[in-house]
Amino acid sequence: MTLSFFEASVSTYRQLLDGVAGVLEKGAAHAGQNNIDPQEFVMAKLHDDMMPLHFQVVSVCHHSLGALHGMRDGRFSPPSFDLDKSYAQLQALVAETSAGVAGFSEADAQAIADKSMVFAMGKQEMPFTNQNFLLSFSLPNFYFHAATTYDILRMRGVALSKIDYLGAMRIG
Repeated sequence: MTLSFFEASVSTYRQLLDGVAGVLEKGAAHAGQNNIDPQEFVMAKLHDDMMPLHFQVVSVCHHSLGALHGMRDGRFSPPSFDLDKSYAQLQALVAETSAGVAGFSEADAQAIADKSMVFAMGKQEMPFTNQNFLLSFSLPNFYFHAATTYDILRMRGVALSKIDYLGAMRIG
């Protein structure tokens, strides 16, 4: 079995971004049906020492489209986590990210597959091949933040199931 860089990155990001968009949509519907201000969800956390929903959604976007841009440009750093966003703005961010990832072609992905990049956080820098960055840093973070987005909304009473998280699976 041969798995292309495109399938491992772009196709995977697209699937889970679709799931995150659906999870957020169900969160908005739940808020509307229960007279809850969806802004209550934006700062909700699983635990006091964890980051809120806002951080999780921004991280999902950053570890997908942001990671593709970082691999293309040779440098990736943590995003700005400006917490002044509404629930609707977080939904729009996921939609914009999904469209950006969808615009990343198979040729674009293959062009960056064998390149290298640096993850920079403050003065600390870690060199990666793009394949190692994708598999050992970007995808694990992407999955973590997508699952945590699901978990926060589930904890807040939104009726979600695993299929919501998974998005449109690639069957066949």
